[in-house]
Amino acid sequence: MATMSKPQHFMDTSGETDSVWIHKEPYSNRPHFPKLNKDLETDVCVVGAGIAGISVAYELVTRGLKVAMIEAREVLAGESGRTSGHLSSALDASYVDIAKKHGESSAKAAAASHQWALKHVGEVSSKLGFECEYKIIPDYEISQYEKSNPKHEDDMKEISEDINKAKELGLAVSYKANYAIKGWNGKVDQRDVGIYEEQATFHPTMYLVGLLKWLAKQPNFECYTHTRMLSIEEKGILSKEVKIGTLDGYTITCKDAVEATCIPLQKLSIVAQMEYFRTYCIAIRIPRGSYEDCLINDQADPYHYIRFTGCDDRDDYLVIGGGDHKVGQDQEDGRFAELETWVRERFTQAGSVDYKWSGQINDSVDLMHFIGLNQGKSHTYVVTGDTGHGLTQGVFAGKIIADEIQGIKNEWSSAYNPKRLPPLSSIPSMLAHDVQINMQYKRFAQSDIPDIESLAVGEGGVLNPKTKSPIAVYKDDEGQVHKFSALCPHLQGVVCWNKTEKSWDCPIHGSRFSKDGVQIMGPAKAGLSPADESGKRAQEQAIEA
Repeated sequence: MATMSKPQHFMDTSGETDSVWIHKEPYSNRPHFPKLNKDLETDVCVVGAGIAGISVAYELVTRGLKVAMIEAREVLAGESGRTSGHLSSALDASYVDIAKKHGESSAKAAAASHQWALKHVGEVSSKLGFECEYKIIPDYEISQYEKSNPKHEDDMKEISEDINKAKELGLAVSYKANYAIKGWNGKVDQRDVGIYEEQATFHPTMYLVGLLKWLAKQPNFECYTHTRMLSIEEKGILSKEVKIGTLDGYTITCKDAVEATCIPLQKLSIVAQMEYFRTYCIAIRIPRGSYEDCLINDQADPYHYIRFTGCDDRDDYLVIGGGDHKVGQDQEDGRFAELETWVRERFTQAGSVDYKWSGQINDSVDLMHFIGLNQGKSHTYVVTGDTGHGLTQGVFAGKIIADEIQGIKNEWSSAYNPKRLPPLSSIPSMLAHDVQINMQYKRFAQSDIPDIESLAVGEGGVLNPKTKSPIAVYKDDEGQVHKFSALCPHLQGVVCWNKTEKSWDCPIHGSRFSKDGVQIMGPAKAGLSPADESGKRAQEQAIEA
């Protein structure tokens, strides 16, 4: 019989599964903060307690500003706790492509900002005196094909071109033909590597817990969890204050606000300039000392990305990710098995798989992040469009936004300006993206299940009566049925059941909801509306957990 997690689980993380990071840093170790129960005034309100929000808060607090942070669930409940933990300036989008779309100056800003961020993590953890397993290591870029395949040479040519461009931009890079990564002892031969030197890994939640504990001791910082933002408004054209309204009816008045919510909680604009993907990870045991500690990325589409982290006195974990697909448009369907097979064919000493989980990536169609003043705003900032590098993005976003709030010129700001016009070369892909998104409204004419009786315990599905609105139905461990509207409150897309994470995912712009209909990922601001008393009770229980 399937066993579903307690409602509290979705307050701690954005899925039914757990990532490897709880192995050493369980949810119980995370600091807890009160729920907002009053109106509040502050210099800056940061919405979202993940790496972007915490980094922004850290930069502002160290500069003497008064900061209030709010989080709809618990701290680190979003994607920062479900990452693969890479710190790298070897970007998913090649520097060659970035330079073609945005020019040399933006490509240089991308290289410099990500490299600054991965070093800054080590500097901050050392300065504040907490452990986060920070290490400087190389990043190896490899072909997806074996050397015997003629396509191997084509892959390596592309890697070599990007290595040359990265060198022009000031990064420490090199190319090694026939280089064999230590520990890669399987028969699959993919030798030849492009090398990004001075990259890094760390334990992401250890780092963020360390920062939060330091922030909690500062007199100009306060944090409130289980405090959901419902509105954010700048009053008047020349207004110098922002008002944030919460679900419980309280108002936070501030000079500036920062939406660090992974995806901004708004209708369109930059929300429509991104593509939303699910990505999958496993953590598989590997004997300590049997491998070279490094990052590995191949050129497959979707590509495989690998790093290592600690497990116990005998083993470490090899963490591999991949299998990406658009949110709400596919299921896991063997992706975990494919990742495991990939590892075992190359690292034959690999042991048991102890963790399997998935996360979300928000790709900017024009390849660059969105960091800075939101479109149409004068005092409301956003951090979004992680494009597979949300950790380094979140760190340097702290510096960019703190500089902009204080009126300090930042050399990276223009490259990431949310108000920028997309380059002409991005228009075809944006139009194709819009067409693909609009096609997802076909779910108004589809049902996932023929009837409620056919739904297995612990599963969900959308029932679409021809004469009524579609209903999202899930059946709990006891066989109790809970019903919710299947219409995403963002733009009325019909949600899909995510079998891996036991969540409802919207295929339009990536909003996600727990099995109880609680919003866990924007751009939707609110949850799915209960469609029966059982659904209403389940949702209330989840929110109050």
